[in-house]
Amino acid sequence: MLTSLTNTELVWVDQPQKLVEISKELQTQDILAVDTESNSLYAYKEQVCLVQISSSEKDYLIDALVLPDLSALAPIFSSKKLLNVFHAAEYDLICMFRDYGFRFNFLFDTMIAARTLGFNHIGLGSLLEKYFGVQVNKKYQRANWGKRPLKADMLEYARLDSHYLIPLQEKLRLELEEAGRWELALEDFRRLTQNIEDTTESSEEDFWKLRGARDLNPQQAAVLKSVYQFRETKAEEQDKPSFKIFSNQAIVDIAQNCPNQRDDLACLSSLSERVAQRYSKGLIRAVREGRSAPPEYPPHYERPENGILNRIEELREWRKITGRKMGVPSDVILPRDVLNRIAWAEPDTIGEIRENMKDVPFRFERFGEDILKVLRNGASQL
Repeated sequence: MLTSLTNTELVWVDQPQKLVEISKELQTQDILAVDTESNSLYAYKEQVCLVQISSSEKDYLIDALVLPDLSALAPIFSSKKLLNVFHAAEYDLICMFRDYGFRFNFLFDTMIAARTLGFNHIGLGSLLEKYFGVQVNKKYQRANWGKRPLKADMLEYARLDSHYLIPLQEKLRLELEEAGRWELALEDFRRLTQNIEDTTESSEEDFWKLRGARDLNPQQAAVLKSVYQFRETKAEEQDKPSFKIFSNQAIVDIAQNCPNQRDDLACLSSLSERVAQRYSKGLIRAVREGRSAPPEYPPHYERPENGILNRIEELREWRKITGRKMGVPSDVILPRDVLNRIAWAEPDTIGEIRENMKDVPFRFERFGEDILKVLRNGASQL
């Protein structure tokens, strides 16, 4: 049953005992809606700042910055009987696993459902307007959720992100069942709970991820590494996201030009005059240290054999055509990781196809024979 915001109780939770109480209350539910807000645009290392949970009767806003421990919520999230509804769940799951170690076993993702149905507009705002005539104010999409106290308007915005998810789930599930795509969506919901890991850990090799890094010569790459590390140090000191110190493009430009003095920095269009002035000493020092450091070579990348590349391309073309016929994005037909796994394995029988698609059994039943045919046709043309 759909209830308006004005008819639904809002519960603010910032005390440990209160969290324990509402956790016990929530564990009696069959379905809950969940969302989170983080401070990724305002901190060097982002963290979950707010957890929103909605039942059919109440909206709960849990202050994750104030509460020292959210483990009372673990049974809700790990339950195999209590359905947790998200919109675009992957990022929320990564953040909650990173910060609290939470795992999920039973969820519904309204964005995945919308993609599986072939919708052109899959954002939460678009779906709420489509089904409920609700227009979402996007003013606080990039707000600082790590700042306290939160404004009343921000609380209402956060509340809206979970309030309608339960009735939205009901409508989308009905459409999935009517379209014969419920099992397809369910497969992706299950996969989502199994593939979550902390992807936020930094590495000394992260500088190679910058666009243009592999175009540099080895000594320039050593400068790139040095300047990249300088930026990370400053970002951590100031507790700011790295891009707010200076851009990735500026790092690459500095490595290419190896400036010797402040005036040289000022000539770089990717570095503002203010930033060049503020960090000139540190940047010049980082450049000099990079020029005197051992050259850096990119991590070795083994190019797949032509046969593997051919199978990847054939499968991509097949899923694109199939997706077009069904009116869905191509990766709904066959997720990229499964496609690559099949291409590398070079299966030759339906049994081998089944083995490589054991985590997507519905897709195997639906598309297994077609995939085998694609691979055999490709092999016969070699």
